[in-house]
Amino acid sequence: MAPKKVLDSVTRLAARQGLLVMVIAIFTLEATALIQYFYSQKILSEEANRRAQGQLEATELQITGVMDQVETAVRNSLWSVQQELSRPDSLAAITARLVSTNPVISGSTVALTDKNLAPYSFSTADGTVQTSSLATEAYDYKNQEWFLKPLELQGGYWSEPYFDEGGGNMLMTTYSLPVTDKKGRVAAVFTADVSLDWLTNLVGNVKVYPTAFSMLVSRTGRIMVCPAETLVMKRTIQEIAATMDDSASFNALNRSMLSGESGSTTFRYQGKMNYMFFDGVDRTGWAMSVVVPEEEIYGAIQRLGRLVALLQLVGIVLLILLLYHVIKSHRDLRMVSENKSRIEGELHVARGIQMSMIPKIFPPYPERGDVDMFAAVVPAKEVGGDLYDFYTREEKLFFCIGDVSGKGVPASLVMAVTRSLFRTVSAHEKSPQRIVTTINDSMSEMNDANMFVTFFCGVLDLRNGHLRYCNAGHNAPVLVMPDGNRELPVEANLPLGVVPGMSFSEQETDLTTGTGLFLYTDGLTEAENPAHALFGEERMLAALSGKLGSHQQIDAMTQAVQGFVGDAPQSDDLTMLYIRFMNNQISEETERHLILHNDIQQIPQLAEFVEAVADVAHLDVGLTMSLNLALEEAVSNVIMYAYPKGSDGLVDIEAIIRKGELEFIISDNGTPFDPTAAPEADITLDVEDRPVGGLGIFLVKNIMDVVKYTRSDDGKNILSMIKKLA
Repeated sequence: MAPKKVLDSVTRLAARQGLLVMVIAIFTLEATALIQYFYSQKILSEEANRRAQGQLEATELQITGVMDQVETAVRNSLWSVQQELSRPDSLAAITARLVSTNPVISGSTVALTDKNLAPYSFSTADGTVQTSSLATEAYDYKNQEWFLKPLELQGGYWSEPYFDEGGGNMLMTTYSLPVTDKKGRVAAVFTADVSLDWLTNLVGNVKVYPTAFSMLVSRTGRIMVCPAETLVMKRTIQEIAATMDDSASFNALNRSMLSGESGSTTFRYQGKMNYMFFDGVDRTGWAMSVVVPEEEIYGAIQRLGRLVALLQLVGIVLLILLLYHVIKSHRDLRMVSENKSRIEGELHVARGIQMSMIPKIFPPYPERGDVDMFAAVVPAKEVGGDLYDFYTREEKLFFCIGDVSGKGVPASLVMAVTRSLFRTVSAHEKSPQRIVTTINDSMSEMNDANMFVTFFCGVLDLRNGHLRYCNAGHNAPVLVMPDGNRELPVEANLPLGVVPGMSFSEQETDLTTGTGLFLYTDGLTEAENPAHALFGEERMLAALSGKLGSHQQIDAMTQAVQGFVGDAPQSDDLTMLYIRFMNNQISEETERHLILHNDIQQIPQLAEFVEAVADVAHLDVGLTMSLNLALEEAVSNVIMYAYPKGSDGLVDIEAIIRKGELEFIISDNGTPFDPTAAPEADITLDVEDRPVGGLGIFLVKNIMDVVKYTRSDDGKNILSMIKKLA
């Protein structure tokens, strides 16, 4: 062939290669732009959803916080109502006290069932509390929803929002609670009214985007809050749906909202697309929603997309000019090299992701003295199939260890699924047997690769050392005690993912103080030295010592294995978890503090404080509620009367937990006052004849075993209240 023809052939080949490269480059740029645009839209959509759901959840928390405050106040006063049922004339004093001490409550009544009697106390515009009666012919309280529903449900009930003509004369919702007499019969309904003015302001201020607006509807679909005031309490969302372009879809959305679901959807109104985010309000059946026009979410990215398209066009022209003169060689070799680097990089990232899924901060609970823990995992490859996990809930330690059949990426994926299932299932379940059974059923349904997992799950009660556990084909853990080590008795069972519907057995035992539980995968006992000898259970047991802490024990076991295997390559994943029960019972004096300002709005913090103290002292729910009531009475008295009106003062509450008793010490720098010196309240008198005051300290004395007052040398009022503990 002539040199010119050879040159032409080479030129044509180079041109074809250059054209191919150019087409690929243009396609890549356009695909990249489309992918970037798609993911940008997705990110903006997710961000809008997060912002909306975050504000909806925050608003719901504020609403339920007010409801919790109202319900707690009503339930705390229920005992007083029950005591006064035989003296109906005394009921007005209870409702007046409830309204005066709870700013969120605008009115309250005790409506009797067998008599036409319902004293009603309400807060006026100037802040005073007045009392009237709902037992009138015009009002007929016995046919009101707030009266009938709690009797029907035999429990607390939040009414539909309504304008109460003849009662509170305002837009409100009412919490009602049936009251039983000494014979167990329902004798009355005890209520607390809450004005909805605050709700309008709260929901109306939910602004995800400048043009967004929010709505709140009742359980029946009636609009409670809306920018269009003409719709409030006059129209329902069902009626609004009838005017929409797609009423069927909107009705389906309404049903989801009214059933208490949360989520998001899109709808078209007057030719424009809108996003709606919605969430329910627990206990009330209300539903909140935020509507955002689509252009508000994607307007900026659409404008940016047009600019990027223009720049890409310029870039493509430049690329054509550049690629026309470039012919790349050795493409296959370069692609192999790039793929190898990419795979190595992805495996490195995968290892980081896998390691981030298991707890790796030790000690995990430095504030606790009842458990000592440490763990280590060493994959045989870049990623592996071993797993462990643990966390605490309700003073119980939930933990697990597992070993996936196989190694590498497939095993790591199964490991991630298993760990996620453990967290998800155990968050709502306390039984190890049911946790393991549920995980097994889930994994068996999707086990197309026929991979299985040996698994051990345990729940340790940190208050008493009681251990419940369930094994699924895993190595038996070792009980490490000062007087010797022994395997924990376990029933083998089958591994996870083998047989759907498998019935696993649960076992239990008690750990004494200082006892350790050593959990491991077979990569420990099957570790090989250069001569292919196994490390074995005998060497493992010899390396365990009841005198070592968790960290020292894992380090000692690691050194023992490394010393045995030497330079031999690791053949299997190796994971170890050591749990040492320390039995942190109350053996010495324990203190807790809370400091409040003399502001009645801070009273709800007391409940959290008392619950925290009760949790440390292991008190039951009934005693905790009684202590909270006594402490609330005493602290409310200080807040309201110790300091001059308008001045800022502090109230110091100290809880001292000792063996056999719990002491609360309330101190302040206010006016000298000895509440214990007040005359005993005569609860047999009618409310009109009974002097004001005295009932609170009477209640405190009946709950606490010792109540005493002192005035310190530095001018402090100190009230000590002691409760003897079993």
